[in-house]
Amino acid sequence: MLKVLNENDEIAAYTNYLRLERGYSERTIDSYLRDINKFYKFAISKNINPLKVNNTFIRTFLSYERLNDISKKSIKRRLSALRSFYGFLEENKYVKFNPFLAITSPKPDITYPKVLYEDEIEKLLAANMERKDPLQQRDQAILELLYASGLRASELINLEVADIDFSSRMVKVLGKGSKERIIPISPIAKNSMMKYLKNLRAELILQSNKEELPTVFFLNSKGDKLTLRGLEYILKQIELKTGVFLDLHPHMIRHTFATHLLENGADLRTIQTLLGHSSISTTQIYTHVTTEAMKNEYMQAHPRAKKKNSN
Repeated sequence: MLKVLNENDEIAAYTNYLRLERGYSERTIDSYLRDINKFYKFAISKNINPLKVNNTFIRTFLSYERLNDISKKSIKRRLSALRSFYGFLEENKYVKFNPFLAITSPKPDITYPKVLYEDEIEKLLAANMERKDPLQQRDQAILELLYASGLRASELINLEVADIDFSSRMVKVLGKGSKERIIPISPIAKNSMMKYLKNLRAELILQSNKEELPTVFFLNSKGDKLTLRGLEYILKQIELKTGVFLDLHPHMIRHTFATHLLENGADLRTIQTLLGHSSISTTQIYTHVTTEAMKNEYMQAHPRAKKKNSN
């Protein structure tokens, strides 16, 4: 017998399940809920009870998504969220069966991550060194560490002072799934980080109104912990302050780190470990990136590559 529901009672139950039982972050939960709510709104707009949808209606929804230029990657993510949600509903007797089990996700178009050329990242780092404003030391340390380690944005903002061993040039990182890994950093990154730690970080702490001293390494201008949006804002400000516009994003520098390692002879398994990938297949995307870069350079450089076949 199905449960008698209050409006959106099932979504609230699922939210608690993700938060309390699965331990998902609020950002991940928000992503799931956006996908679920979009499907709910579509069903309600068609006078369909979301708890009584069938395969035909789901395919109607997918067709609507494609007509509105939603990418295959986004649709695949949305189906994954809905498949998980309706699986929860079935298990907890909200619905009789999970209609999304019979729906096949579209194969996404292959997209390769955008990376910077070595001269681009070097130009950016050099230009940022010339800045004279008070936050230059912190921003230089962020850039150098991202490029030296390939840290995810979340890993960088959560990095604590105690996680850094300057003597051995190693940082301890808590990655996805609470998996810990140790990453070496370059001497240049170490020097930039120590300069920030000894000078600017101490000044930023004085800007905070909190009684407890912050334990995280990187602080915002008010002496508080950085947020993900705060880090993205910093990168945009770096572009404005240096005049080097590369459409910077933390993940782009992570991709650049991995690609440059591979191009300079690093083993794919080593890169997998450094990035914290659970599967080597995730890391293998960088072999395609370097192949594409090689093809582009060949087409630009070879005298006959640009000539059209006259036959």
